[in-house]
Amino acid sequence: MSISNPEQVLTEELKAKLMVPDEITGSEILLRCLLLEGVDCVFGYPGGAVLYIYDAMHGNPDFHHLLTRHEQGAIHAADGYARTTGKAGVCIATSGPGATNLVTGIATAYMDSVPLVVITGNVASTLIGTDAFQEADITGITLPVTKHSYLVRHVEDLPRIIHEAFHLANTGRKGPVLIDIPKDISNHKTVFKPVTEPVHIRGYNPTTDPNKAQVTKMLAAIAESERPVILAGGGVVSADAGYELLKFAEKTQIPVTTTLMGLGGFPSAHELWMGMPGMHGTYTANKAIQDADLLLCIGARFDDRVTGNLNGFAPKAKIVHIDIDPAEIGKNVKVDIPVVGNVKNLLEYANTKAKQAKSAAWLAHIQQSKLDYPLTYTDSDDELKPQYVIEMINESTKGEAIITTDVGQHQMWAAQFYKFQRPRSLVTSGGLGTMGFGFPSAIGAQMGNPDKLVVSINGDGGIQMCSQELAVCAINNIPVKIVIINNQVLGMVRQWQELIYDKRYSHIDLQGSPDFVKLAEAYGVKGLRASTKEEAQKVWQEALDTPGPVLIDFRVRKYENVYPMVAQGKTLDEMIMGDAE
Repeated sequence: MSISNPEQVLTEELKAKLMVPDEITGSEILLRCLLLEGVDCVFGYPGGAVLYIYDAMHGNPDFHHLLTRHEQGAIHAADGYARTTGKAGVCIATSGPGATNLVTGIATAYMDSVPLVVITGNVASTLIGTDAFQEADITGITLPVTKHSYLVRHVEDLPRIIHEAFHLANTGRKGPVLIDIPKDISNHKTVFKPVTEPVHIRGYNPTTDPNKAQVTKMLAAIAESERPVILAGGGVVSADAGYELLKFAEKTQIPVTTTLMGLGGFPSAHELWMGMPGMHGTYTANKAIQDADLLLCIGARFDDRVTGNLNGFAPKAKIVHIDIDPAEIGKNVKVDIPVVGNVKNLLEYANTKAKQAKSAAWLAHIQQSKLDYPLTYTDSDDELKPQYVIEMINESTKGEAIITTDVGQHQMWAAQFYKFQRPRSLVTSGGLGTMGFGFPSAIGAQMGNPDKLVVSINGDGGIQMCSQELAVCAINNIPVKIVIINNQVLGMVRQWQELIYDKRYSHIDLQGSPDFVKLAEAYGVKGLRASTKEEAQKVWQEALDTPGPVLIDFRVRKYENVYPMVAQGKTLDEMIMGDAE
């Protein structure tokens, strides 16, 4: 199987073929509509309620489907594809347990505003509500974690519903949309009438162009500010506004801190970048927020991991909040200047009017702080340190690879020590913190970016939640480099138990974990291992030189902690600095 190319254009010949008004089944309508929406890869897992759909795929040379080994693998792969390409990711699962296995992935995408179109089968229309075999009310179950849901009642509605679903998923504040198709509807026939005109849904009209009067207030506040800070979040990446943010920061001379979801939205090599803020943020970024007289929050939602104790967050600052979702403004933090709109549109307009802040002395202070309080750790010649592994990966890739992570200590070390240079180069579960996300999301990222290096950084806990997807990499020769930061323990839980629960370690030891090298080889994937610096350099280079997928088991120090750390309930300037304290 060849890896897809998301840049491929729907040819006029194929489009004409797809648009023919044949009398076809709902399943054939679904496949045609997905192709007309520009979908080049669907991730899925078959089952009884979607067998007509999978039957329609048989012998269809235009439709590309990737079979995963678990429905959660399918939706996480679709998520990774969406985050790295900017296109809506698509996955398919059957009814009942197939659909409910998608719920964690739907919630993951919802929390991080990722555009997905999730297609589930359901029992036949006549059986809905009878507790039929493998029936579950998936539209009801996912109501809190979808942007919108459809239960298809008539086959004639499918073209409109699919077209609307893609529009809803990828406009406004992006997110997952679910389409539930009863089995009989997927087999009913009708004359295909494609829907291609612009979508108009009553009650759905997201604000994209900002109120210019509010932007003027923001610019006036900038011009008078002496200690301004930009807090940039995932909205910058989602809106493809990285260039506009860079231009804005340089024009106004405001230092920038990027949230976990915003990493890559501003180049880490730039002198105005201060690092990540929050619970495991840099000293400079956290102190700058606390001392700022103006805080511009751009496309971020004031997550508790960023703010710490809200009662002591940015106490000296006038706060500007820019977001496409008006529900976020004022939800967690009192805002002085609210601006609703698309981040890219706003920054494009602001860049025509913006003037420099009075920030010269502030910038000098920030630069000195970066020199005085860099991210650091105590290196060792006897034990392999996880931070060293991340630095090694960063150095070899020059910050240009696509990095996916699972959740835990390795996630924070990747955020701290990998220097992201481009938007859409970090794929991580920020809002929900979903273990098992990292590796399958890398498969989707690689499918959407066949010419880029994709590195999946995982803990030895999270990788065991999705290791069956190694088969997908082996069979399809998907060349993801799978890194395991193996400390033989649930590292972040252990760290909290050490620092907050007085070293009362409870159920965190991962004894009995497999030999990951043998596990990889059992699936047909090359496996390597390192426990020293010298070995790490050697096996990582071997992995890079190998054209197919490779798993590398880095055996690191068990008791290493992530620092700095702001404990829950503390303010951002109450940091535990660890080794550097």
